[in-house]
Amino acid sequence: MCGIVGIISSKEVTGRIVSSLKKLEYRGYDSAGIATLVDGNINEVKCEGRVDTLEKDIGKFNLTGNIGIGHVRWATHGKPSKINAHPHSSDQVSVVHNGIIENSTILKKFLLKKGYLFKSQTDTEVIAHLVTEYLKANPLKDTIIKVLKKLNGSFALGIIFKGQNNLMVGARRGSPLAVGYGLSENYLGSDSYALKSMTNKISYLDDGEFCIVKQDEIEFFDTHGSKVNKKVMNLSKNEINNDKGDYKYFMEKEIDEQPSTIKSCINEYVDKYNNQINIYNFPWKISSIKSVMLIGCGTAFHSCLIAKYWMEQNTTLDVSVDIASEFRYRKVRFKKNCLYIVVSQSGETADTYAALDLCKKNKMKTCAVVNVVESSIAREADLVLPIYCGQEVGVASTKAFIGQMLVLYILSTKISFDQKCITKREYQAKIKNLLTLSNTAQKTLKLDQKIFNISKVFANSKGTMFLGRGYSFPIALEGALKLKELAYVHAEGYPAGEMKHGPLALIEEGMPVVVLAPRDEHYKKTISNMQEVIARGAKVLLITNKNKDEVISENVWEEIKVDKLDNELIPFLMTIPLQKLAFYSALEKGYDIDKPRNLAKSVTVE
Repeated sequence: MCGIVGIISSKEVTGRIVSSLKKLEYRGYDSAGIATLVDGNINEVKCEGRVDTLEKDIGKFNLTGNIGIGHVRWATHGKPSKINAHPHSSDQVSVVHNGIIENSTILKKFLLKKGYLFKSQTDTEVIAHLVTEYLKANPLKDTIIKVLKKLNGSFALGIIFKGQNNLMVGARRGSPLAVGYGLSENYLGSDSYALKSMTNKISYLDDGEFCIVKQDEIEFFDTHGSKVNKKVMNLSKNEINNDKGDYKYFMEKEIDEQPSTIKSCINEYVDKYNNQINIYNFPWKISSIKSVMLIGCGTAFHSCLIAKYWMEQNTTLDVSVDIASEFRYRKVRFKKNCLYIVVSQSGETADTYAALDLCKKNKMKTCAVVNVVESSIAREADLVLPIYCGQEVGVASTKAFIGQMLVLYILSTKISFDQKCITKREYQAKIKNLLTLSNTAQKTLKLDQKIFNISKVFANSKGTMFLGRGYSFPIALEGALKLKELAYVHAEGYPAGEMKHGPLALIEEGMPVVVLAPRDEHYKKTISNMQEVIARGAKVLLITNKNKDEVISENVWEEIKVDKLDNELIPFLMTIPLQKLAFYSALEKGYDIDKPRNLAKSVTVE
């Protein structure tokens, strides 16, 4: 969470810092701030709320400067407020920070004894005063080395100094930080999104490194202060499309984009002429891989769960799934013949990156499924499989979830054929079915009006459940998560067969319940579970696929039918109504759909 941008230039920088912060609002939007140097003095403007508010406040103060840092915040220490907003400044330095300083309480006691006064509740203010203290007896570079050694936890930092109009400092441990190169100006940013409108030349700090950034020079140093050379990456010159077009919300646009993003992803991996899947630069022999561990957080974890079903169904692999924040702290028995697959939309998810780092330190085979190919996770993994869905702005993931599932399904299908678990005829039939997915997804979007009408009941309920078996169970989890994220309705995803083992006690008269029951081998069992729920007074929304058979129940409240498709691909279609249900439920309640409360898009802290 939290977004950082810094610019040092021969020109005025305030307007461009604000523009970059707007692009970083997906990282945090509870407060914002900017600090610049004018005649060697630090001037700052901060506010609670969004960057639009900050922009208005800057206009009142006529803030200028050729060097500056800016920040959008997702609160960790201290409630959202103007005082807790970044930057945090002493009389000598101003600091913006992404991450968590775990020993801030101890450092604060040390600084209080030194006579420093604290205005905020944040851990970041400790850094500003600590830098100020060490500057009394040390040159700038030595100060940075000493301060970074004192900090426990994670951080990406941007620092400017009173009287130092010619430089700013960036540092990183755990949280990502990019450095951009320009003509008579250079930049700091949480990621390339913030800098891409200004430059396509980027370097990334590795863990423990810091940099001194000047207008015409950038020097990089390791933990001990030794100079290091950095690779300069050339990013695509295509500007990221932040335009909602005819849509009021990014999430609505991104849901409707899914047929085209499905097509784009398939085009990258499927050779239609030869009817085969191409995954280039696969660095291992398939025969050397005996097991797979899938690792992710939140929505990405749900994509891992469904991939487990596909891989177990179609390959001989032993497949496990773990939540990244649990994996990294367990005593994992690493296996040389295991492929560790980490899944992250941003490629910067802190726990997922730490899980990958743990795998790398143990010399394991690693694969990353990501949306951002310049991200930390993509740079570290042995094999990168992009999902090709384009930037996702809405905090609640939609098209990225579909993209993650799609890449994992493609990988599963490729492995199953290479292992000779399926015949060439079966392999090509799977590819043929895959090529129809975009069109059937487009048809599913036409169920819009019916979902809109149904959503009002869910929006006004005190709680709900999403039930499914087999491939539908992970989709039930994802549907429940979306409703929680957007409409703030308590929702639980459960295996349908587990209801009688406790959760059935929660069912009461009029409670809306979603039952996912495609016409697969679990259909009749799921319908039986559905009837158990109906018998307790629930209003069941049944989501199934078209079939000539009638539903085995007369008491279904509402029914949504998606198109008939291969059972393995039905989860893609069943996901879309659940996304729409969450969207319209939030719309009914008047909530901020693109920026739900307490959440941020890129989760870069634990």
